[in-house]
Amino acid sequence: MICSLFGFLFFLPVILIAWLISSFELKSNGMFIQTRVGRNGKLFSIFKIKTMRLEIGNNTTITTCDDMRISKSGAFFRKTKIDELPQLWNVMIGDMSFVGPRPDVRGYADRLQGEDRIILSVRPGITGPAQLAYKNEEEVLANQDDAVKYNDEIIWPDKIRINREYIENYSFFKDFYYIWKTIVGGNVKY
Repeated sequence: MICSLFGFLFFLPVILIAWLISSFELKSNGMFIQTRVGRNGKLFSIFKIKTMRLEIGNNTTITTCDDMRISKSGAFFRKTKIDELPQLWNVMIGDMSFVGPRPDVRGYADRLQGEDRIILSVRPGITGPAQLAYKNEEEVLANQDDAVKYNDEIIWPDKIRINREYIENYSFFKDFYYIWKTIVGGNVKY
């Protein structure tokens, strides 16, 4: 909690500037708040900088890098992960941790069955091994004929496998490795 408080206060000026830019460009509140599934299946509100325009009739949660809804500033915020910084608040209040499986939306996390439900036994994270393994997910999905089908049949099951392995073989030192890789980049293979 102390680390998340320090991180939140340290990055607060960046968060506020990004929020103002997003609010100005999208002509709406620049903070994106969405319901996600957390530890033990508990629903919580995740906070992010808004990077996309609202498009009536388009309610998919699958995004590609060439999605026309992504704003100019949003593309930068997504690439630099600035849009994720408000999640330090989620860590501070105990809904999330720094490292862990990414929190999914309803329709994915609630479909977990059997041993895969172990993913819901831990707090979701801002970063984690599956997110790092698929850091170019939006580009991969942009090259598919059916991005939703590819996500549902290929990427999502592989993320489940990676997250299960992370939990089953948890290491405090690996968490530092994942944080380091998130900051400096580089490939993480599984």
